[in-house]
Amino acid sequence: MPERPTSPHASIYRLMHTMVLSFLHRIAGLWMAVGLCALVYWLMSAATGEHEYEQATALFSAWYFRVFLLCGLAAFCYHFVNGLRHLAWDAGLGLEKLQARRSAFLVVVVAAAAFLITGYLLFAPRASVL
Repeated sequence: MPERPTSPHASIYRLMHTMVLSFLHRIAGLWMAVGLCALVYWLMSAATGEHEYEQATALFSAWYFRVFLLCGLAAFCYHFVNGLRHLAWDAGLGLEKLQARRSAFLVVVVAAAAFLITGYLLFAPRASVL
């Protein structure tokens, strides 16, 4: 008798958009948890003293930390928009296959637009401050 998996296995299923977006939703949540640790470090350095705050500011102004912040911003935008999609699903909206595909496309487009606009507003040099 051939061995069969005791529970559904990843090799049984075809990779679908809902699976990918669900996986990315979880990864984005984990990335935001790591970002929360960085925020706590920054706040603790501000509360501890001037020297510690200067060290944290020097660390956070490095190019690699700006990349980290951009990834955190992308994770937040995606997690927020996809979370709204999950709330709609919890209300019983958009559960059919065609609606799920359309909402998946909409989630990716809106999250990317939110990321690009917010990233530009946060990191672009300003000609003048209003």
